[in-house]
Amino acid sequence: MADVTLPDNYVPSEKEPFMNARQKEYFRRKLEDWKEEIIEESKATIAALQEENNNHPDLTDRASSESERSLELRTRDRQRKLVAKIDAALRRIEEGTYGYCEVTGEPIGLKRLDARPVATLSIEAQEAHERNEKIYRDD
Repeated sequence: MADVTLPDNYVPSEKEPFMNARQKEYFRRKLEDWKEEIIEESKATIAALQEENNNHPDLTDRASSESERSLELRTRDRQRKLVAKIDAALRRIEEGTYGYCEVTGEPIGLKRLDARPVATLSIEAQEAHERNEKIYRDD
């Protein structure tokens, strides 16, 4: 992607063309920063888990430690999946499909993308998807 200069306080606006170069650069940076933050947190967690001494003489302490460790590992697994979604969003930016609903092809909307940069569905398509999921889940 060509170098695009963004002002420090740049926020995508509905007044500019949807997914113009500045908006793409804004979301690319947002996704890359988010990914880096997740990776740094993962490194810190791994270091903490490696340093932790699991030699607790008290069964309650041992159980508590194992419970915390399990929760931390589940959290890291969710974040690993999130990194894959971030990578997919970055690929969509490069391909020119980022910001458009996978179902309708319509723009997802800047507010939704700013809140959930990995979104692949418009709010309407997401709601329909969730309604269908609920119908089939209730069967």
